[in-house]
Amino acid sequence: MSLLKVYNPFPIKIDRAEGCYIYDKTGEAFLDTFAGIGVMSFGHSYPSLLQALKEKMDRYMHTSNFFLDEDAIFVSEKLVNFTGKNGTVYFSNSGAEATEAALKAIKKRATDRRNKIVFFENGFHGRTLGALSINGFKDLRKPFEPLLPNTIELKYNDVEDLSRYFDLFGEETLAVFVEPILGSGGIVSIKPEFASLIEDLKRKYNFILVCDEVQAGLGRTGKIFSYQHFGLSPNIITIGKSIGGGLPLGGTIFLENLSQAFEKGEHGSTFAPNPVALAGARFVVENIPSLLKDVEEKGNYIMQYLKEKNFEKVKEVRGKGLMIGIELKEEDPQMREKGLQEGLLLNVLHNSVIRLLPPLNIEYNDIKKMLTKLEKVLK
Repeated sequence: MSLLKVYNPFPIKIDRAEGCYIYDKTGEAFLDTFAGIGVMSFGHSYPSLLQALKEKMDRYMHTSNFFLDEDAIFVSEKLVNFTGKNGTVYFSNSGAEATEAALKAIKKRATDRRNKIVFFENGFHGRTLGALSINGFKDLRKPFEPLLPNTIELKYNDVEDLSRYFDLFGEETLAVFVEPILGSGGIVSIKPEFASLIEDLKRKYNFILVCDEVQAGLGRTGKIFSYQHFGLSPNIITIGKSIGGGLPLGGTIFLENLSQAFEKGEHGSTFAPNPVALAGARFVVENIPSLLKDVEEKGNYIMQYLKEKNFEKVKEVRGKGLMIGIELKEEDPQMREKGLQEGLLLNVLHNSVIRLLPPLNIEYNDIKKMLTKLEKVLK
């Protein structure tokens, strides 16, 4: 096969997808528990979202950045309004590109004395070379080193480690990247005392705080942005995954005094923002707020159910809203296949954490089907 093998796909030949289900060529249905890795917030083939995409596509599919799409204005204003601050949005094609834009804006403000960028262990910010430089997975970074200089990895949720570093290098630190809830790192929420310390240090040293909301943002946790649970006040927010309604789109939100992140010609993209993806984004930002209460309630329902079952294989159930991690006591390389046998599509991190990212509009009958199947897999 001429396709470069960098993924491990499910042995399924997809015929169609609808709601929480993916159907193979024989008509067999598989319940998708991770919604395209957190992309399909309204599930697969959601009719009114598809209609919005088709209507835009019938008008035009691509115009380039020589033209200003009205949906770009609408979506950017909504995104900034969600923060409660003033700001601007740079649209890109993915979450990794959103990270690159943030890094580029930060590097523009570096000096010989103030140039260190802090990131945290098990934080995931993308796989491009810049994003990889602040990726908290050593195994992903190592084959491509040396990467960007002056990037510093610290331990996530370790107050002593963070305090010790800033005692030594606070004046030299330009920026801090953080996922308020680790996604690929196992669905681990930032501890209140750690978030509070970041805020205290930010006031003292005036560094740029970047909150990565690529996975946890846009309603996934029951709030528009996950940082809003923890009292963080970012200067930059990165988004991706679900913002395009299923099509590739990312965004970097620059707030307050960083609003003019770039001058004309300093950054750009041929495809971003794509008009059809923007139509999806418009649908997302218009409809996500009405789902937030349900997301919180459904997440609580799922977590309570799983915790009460007290599965012998399960070490911990954690998360917020519909971003849930089920950590196993022991690694199980066969967990994905066990799910498949039950008609359940599972995303298993490091063979030890089942990551649940179902559609935000998932119905309770589908939740119950998912939990029944999970129960069989976890017995």
